[in-house]
Amino acid sequence: MNRCSLTLRHNFSIVLNIRARSPVTFDTDPAQSDRSRDALTAAHLYYMQDLTMDAIAQELHTSRSSVSRLLSHARETGLVDIQIKSPLDAPSRLEQQIEARFQITAHVVPVPDSASDVDRLERVALSVARILGQYFDSNMTMGIAWGSTMNAISRHITPKQTHNSQIVQLNGAGNMRTTGLGYASEILGRFGTAFGAHVQQFPVPAFFDDPATKHALWRERSVSRLLEMQAIMDIALFGLGSPFSGVVSRVYAGGYLEQAEFDALGAAGVVGDVATVFYRADGSADGIALNERSTGPDFTVLRRTPRRICVVAGRSKLASLRGALAASLITDLFVDESTARALVEAP
Repeated sequence: MNRCSLTLRHNFSIVLNIRARSPVTFDTDPAQSDRSRDALTAAHLYYMQDLTMDAIAQELHTSRSSVSRLLSHARETGLVDIQIKSPLDAPSRLEQQIEARFQITAHVVPVPDSASDVDRLERVALSVARILGQYFDSNMTMGIAWGSTMNAISRHITPKQTHNSQIVQLNGAGNMRTTGLGYASEILGRFGTAFGAHVQQFPVPAFFDDPATKHALWRERSVSRLLEMQAIMDIALFGLGSPFSGVVSRVYAGGYLEQAEFDALGAAGVVGDVATVFYRADGSADGIALNERSTGPDFTVLRRTPRRICVVAGRSKLASLRGALAASLITDLFVDESTARALVEAP
């Protein structure tokens, strides 16, 4: 891997990582192999030798538009990793403030205040997807909670080949209308394909009707094996469910809860959930009846996970984010600029 650091005006720093080989295997598809080699060559000429696109086109005996597509291919497949660091811009200041106040690592994604919640989520998800491979590698296990946020991330993941790695579903997805297997498997499958990882699904409902049924099933060897995998995860990746979100959280809108359960959550002061485990503004989760029937991991399991990556987009999730921080569920936060600003401005 070659690394090039460029210092621009006002101390902006752009770090380029250009891989010596593609994260996908070159020889699986001859056409794809040739394209990856051409993209790698174009990336070296453009980023390392400062050649213009016209000069590269002449050297490679192709068109300028083809060079542009090769450079896009290099970025999208992880051949080129571009990181922009600035000690002066607003996101960097917000990141430092969040780190100092909450003792976590923050990644603030610049998004215009005028952006819709859907566009805001897409832009934050894309930022996560582009650098997730920096955290996940061979011989690692990553737990993933299904939902709107994970679905958005899964559609943009930069491929990175790993071995002996696993993607583990954190909570069941079934309800009275559907088993949820298709929805959850599609999300997890994209992560598994991107990283060449084995996917471990959790084919149980999101909520059992009776806590006794859950406790009995948790003793079954096939289920306990997956619970043991969750207990030794290296990474947990999750969004925050919220009854207030502009992009409605699937657990609140997908037929998982009845009106009586909504009322009970409101009476309990619930502000959000992680993997269908609910919590209050102070981070507490005890005494919330629905948690006894939830198939999501207990917060003690999450807190034992070394890296807990939370992805949040939209100020409507601010209460949920504060509650998750109070519960000490987050080590790494990806958040849009507007929400980050509101987080640090609050007393």
